[in-house]
Amino acid sequence: MALLMTGCASVSQLAPPAGDTLSGRLAVRVEAGDNTPARAENAAFELQGGPSAGRLNLTTPLGSTVAQARWAPGAVVLSTPQGERRFADLDELTREVLGESVPLAALFDWLRGRPWPGAPSTAGATSSGFAQLGWAVDLARFDEGWVVARRERAPQVTVRARLEKP
Repeated sequence: MALLMTGCASVSQLAPPAGDTLSGRLAVRVEAGDNTPARAENAAFELQGGPSAGRLNLTTPLGSTVAQARWAPGAVVLSTPQGERRFADLDELTREVLGESVPLAALFDWLRGRPWPGAPSTAGATSSGFAQLGWAVDLARFDEGWVVARRERAPQVTVRARLEKP
């Protein structure tokens, strides 16, 4: 129990993540699978830090907190109005919350209009994007703040982000 409490203290007292802050609106849609219904989530977001340490805040249009994810090496915590939950890594967090894996580590770069350096990528079918990790990242409206990432294998997952201009 003492070890668990030590872990709680260290995660909740994480230093503010280094790096830029990205904010805007985020929509995630998971199409229906063999035994699962379709799911869709929408929220305002603020993303700070990077793949190894950071924070993602999700809020309603009126500013109420829906969830906050915080991570550092060896610690991933999701805080919601219902309480805190711990995960082994960011991949486990997205699988548990969305029912499917979303590559949050790569999302930091995708939202900046570039492939993630941690995995190979190829030019997209059009000149306005690329493919990486089984996802097609569409940057056709990046100059307007839009990034759309779509995983085609079943069940299809679509992540749409509208970034606020700095």
